Amino acid sequence: MGKFLIVYATRSDETLSIGNLIAEGIRIAGHEAEVKRVNEISSEDDLNGYDGYAFGSATYHGEMITAMKQLLFIAERADLEGKPGGAFGAYGWSGEAAGRIFDTMDNIYGMKMVDAPLMLKASWIDGGLQAAQAYGKQIAELL
Repeated sequence: MGKFLIVYATRSDETLSIGNLIAEGIRIAGHEAEVKRVNEISSEDDLNGYDGYAFGSATYHGEMITAMKQLLFIAERADLEGKPGGAFGAYGWSGEAAGRIFDTMDNIYGMKMVDAPLMLKASWIDGGLQAAQAYGKQIAELL
């Protein structure tokens, strides 16, 4: 059984909802999943001890939340290479945050990523619940 960490940045808690659904998908796949707000991670040591990761941020004015940018710099010093990963985010108009997080995890950290980031307007719209749970299962399958 693997242990996964889902870290999120949000202003309206919709990205938290998506992160919790991803964690459910990981648990359905038979693994442990822990969900943490981005400000709970202050050093690369806080990222140790996990077998896989999902990082997510809402998109505001075409950007991820600043605290998530800071986390990505912290994570660069952690040993994430080759570990399973996914990126996600809620958005109103454009949704760039999830893609930028995904690219960082894939290209900078060298993680084993699912095929694409998960971008949802909300967890409760257009099958978001099922999509987020399925995304969690996909991350778990990479272990």
